[in-house]
Amino acid sequence: MTEEVHWQRLAAELDRIAASGRQVDFWLRDDDAAEPTVALDRLLSLVDRHGLAVVLAVPPALTGEALARRLDGLVHVSIAVHGWAHRNHAPPEEKKQELGAHRPRAAVLHELELGYDRLRTLFPVGFVPMLVPPWNRIDKSLLDALPEIGFTVLSVFGPEKPSPFKLANTHVDVMDWRGTRGCRDHASIVADIITRFRQVCGDVEERADQKGRTIGVLTHHLVHDEGVWAFLEKLFAATSRHPACRWLAGREITTAR
Repeated sequence: MTEEVHWQRLAAELDRIAASGRQVDFWLRDDDAAEPTVALDRLLSLVDRHGLAVVLAVPPALTGEALARRLDGLVHVSIAVHGWAHRNHAPPEEKKQELGAHRPRAAVLHELELGYDRLRTLFPVGFVPMLVPPWNRIDKSLLDALPEIGFTVLSVFGPEKPSPFKLANTHVDVMDWRGTRGCRDHASIVADIITRFRQVCGDVEERADQKGRTIGVLTHHLVHDEGVWAFLEKLFAATSRHPACRWLAGREITTAR
């Protein structure tokens, strides 16, 4: 099966959704921005060319005025809190975590509060009260304290599960972390998007009243290979002006009910 066939399948699914009079909401979350780079410039140029928005998850301890100056005036770029220093505190036998139960709860929350205040100061226009835990992991005992800091949304990876805190997750990862550490096979990524369509929309003809059709795409601009850039170009071209699609900005995600 040629690659073109997979994009034709995506187009057919979108046409089907549009024919029902419905829309699916996409959003783009890109992790680990800390300073201006050629890769960041490429990402910003790509989303701007297609008229899209992006949420950059920024580790507060690793960033500063240089990134603030680079993003100044870019209304389509939102800034979320990516933990504190993107530092692993879990032992080698466990999965990596910065926001786990390996340190005193008060210490972790203090760092999150520092990070929230730092990014809100550096990025007064683009800042959104979204917490993106490094490695998409956070200890549940921290959730009840997030509103006290100011967070309104938590974003991890995978289908949203019952949670005491509002979730706006990513669902489609372009990176092959366990294999090549480059781009996943394009057909597999497209298949994930179509699967997500069906999870959130079901049969669009029979479930036209169903709400909540967000599809979060997760990227990491610093490690993209040419396969990732090519995939994003095709995805944005296929969806940015399709009547079945709406690409959300960070403000829309954090304020929506």
